[in-house]
Amino acid sequence: MKRSGLVLATIVGCASLSAYAQLPQQADQWFKEGQSALEQAKKVKPIVGPAKNVILFVGDGMSVGTITAARIYAGQQQGLKGEEYKLSMEALPHMALSKTYNTNMQTPDSAGTSTAMVAGVKTSSGVLGVNETIKRGFCNNVEENKVKSAFQSAAEKGLSVGFVTTTRITHATPAAAYAHSPDRNWESDSSISSYNKNNGCTDIAHQLVNFDHGDGIQVVFAGGRREFIDKDMKDEQGFAGKRSDGKNLIEEWQKRYPEANYVYDRAGFEKLDDKSRVMGLFNSSHLEWELDRVKENIEPSIAEMTSKALDVLSKNKDGYLLMVEGGRIDHAHHAGNAARALEDTIAFDKAVQAAIEKTDPKDTLIIVTADHAHSFVANGYAERGNDILGLSMSGGKPNKDLTGKSYTTLMYGNGPGGIEGARPDVTAKEVASPDYIQQAMIKLKSETHSGEDVAIFARGPQAWLFQGVVEQNYIYHVIADAVNLK
Repeated sequence: MKRSGLVLATIVGCASLSAYAQLPQQADQWFKEGQSALEQAKKVKPIVGPAKNVILFVGDGMSVGTITAARIYAGQQQGLKGEEYKLSMEALPHMALSKTYNTNMQTPDSAGTSTAMVAGVKTSSGVLGVNETIKRGFCNNVEENKVKSAFQSAAEKGLSVGFVTTTRITHATPAAAYAHSPDRNWESDSSISSYNKNNGCTDIAHQLVNFDHGDGIQVVFAGGRREFIDKDMKDEQGFAGKRSDGKNLIEEWQKRYPEANYVYDRAGFEKLDDKSRVMGLFNSSHLEWELDRVKENIEPSIAEMTSKALDVLSKNKDGYLLMVEGGRIDHAHHAGNAARALEDTIAFDKAVQAAIEKTDPKDTLIIVTADHAHSFVANGYAERGNDILGLSMSGGKPNKDLTGKSYTTLMYGNGPGGIEGARPDVTAKEVASPDYIQQAMIKLKSETHSGEDVAIFARGPQAWLFQGVVEQNYIYHVIADAVNLK
């Protein structure tokens, strides 16, 4: 009976294959590529078991729409039509969608979302490393409502930890991994009231320098020097600090770790030796947008910082946790400037590729995601290969609205490009400028986040656990399971 079943299955299988071979589209290139993709997918096997290392990539504000537009933009830079291109992050074999809302906000902020990813609990907007019972801006009950991040737990377990970001290191996304604050804006002491200081709150920069978990933080590559020095002091590039307590926390860090390196520009970065601890603060505030960074070339790229961070962290035989944030994707979106948002997304993707090349999928879990989305859309019926940053075109002519005016493919729901009165008729020359601010429906000083789900791409041990649509705090639980932080 079993043999008969096998014969029947074989006959059915052969008949199916025979019928398949007669499909009229079998010679079509798209059909062949689909079959090839299917065969490649069948070869992917889940890597089950513990991870030695975890790299969490966070493209701040990197919506699915941003990824799509960046994919096309990158492809067009390679001389392709663009739509067929694939970013490095998109080649990772496992993925899911993440729900990004905060406990008190339908449309979230980066403090609450980052806390969810690194500590395993959703919390309210604007707070860092604390649960949702905290009232933003008040210190009274912070201590009893702290949550411990995966980075703090990993350090206590003997793993090395590091942070790479294109924002200030005290900005919300990285800060959630090492600090506890009822207000994300308390980056230096000058932002905290006397009342809250008397209730025991310390600023975020102070908490970074005094990170007392395990052997401390091994790598910091970021901006934000101003948050570490007093307002009456100047940094190495002549910029004043923000602190009001007379402290130079960079010097305090150097005294705490006299064997470590401190650098502040590309020249120093390129001379870094093989020491196992380093702090690089490459700007008084945020690092430059990628489009502007390459002109001056005085700051390392996010890919270069990621690669160097891995060199340092990989010296620990017990493993490491690294966060890499492409933070200025978000800032470009807030400015309504699609060109810089896409350039920074591509730079971020190059950092992902650097990590892929320098790590082994058998022992390193790579997670690429975003904290939230933006009101960024690709619209209109542009023809294939149309300049993604240009006018929406079909048949070589601009598509028009009902009043006969041209429009761009990329737009925002709101922001500084909001229209007052009649919408202006934009020209191809106008929108070709990298400084062009995309038109938006609602006029706001700064474009806002959106409440959409964001993508999670993953590779390595336990990456297969990313399935379907998940709550954002689930990311922490996969990390904790992979490196056994329970």
